[in-house]
Amino acid sequence: MTEAPALRPPLPPFTEESARAKVQAAEDAWNSRDPERVALAYTENSFWRNRDRFLSGRDEIREFLAEKWERELDYRLRKELWAYTGNRISVRFVYEWHDASGQWWRSHGNEQWEFEDDGLMRRREASINDVPITPGDRRLT
Repeated sequence: MTEAPALRPPLPPFTEESARAKVQAAEDAWNSRDPERVALAYTENSFWRNRDRFLSGRDEIREFLAEKWERELDYRLRKELWAYTGNRISVRFVYEWHDASGQWWRSHGNEQWEFEDDGLMRRREASINDVPITPGDRRLT
């Protein structure tokens, strides 16, 4: 396991520019589909709500992401800054993926993020809905 850096810029309090940079960094990391890389953005004791699952800590987050990207194949994500203040950022996102049977899905969601002073995320709450799509309906390639 790789240790998280001492600081994970951009750091709170966020400006519009730094909040957009934080969102873009998250999008880039998630599109890597590398659970280790993504997990390093969270505190060791980070709390997550993802749909109906509740996770606690970087190790659970890493395991969850590994399982996610085993199921959600050819995953492609776009995130958009919705709002920010102090040490919090709100994001809306869409991602597309297909399951093992070849069924494509578009997943729409909203996330609320809360950060420590060092720029690591201590809380992530995500609400997500999935819509079946055809390969011809894909927008994210």
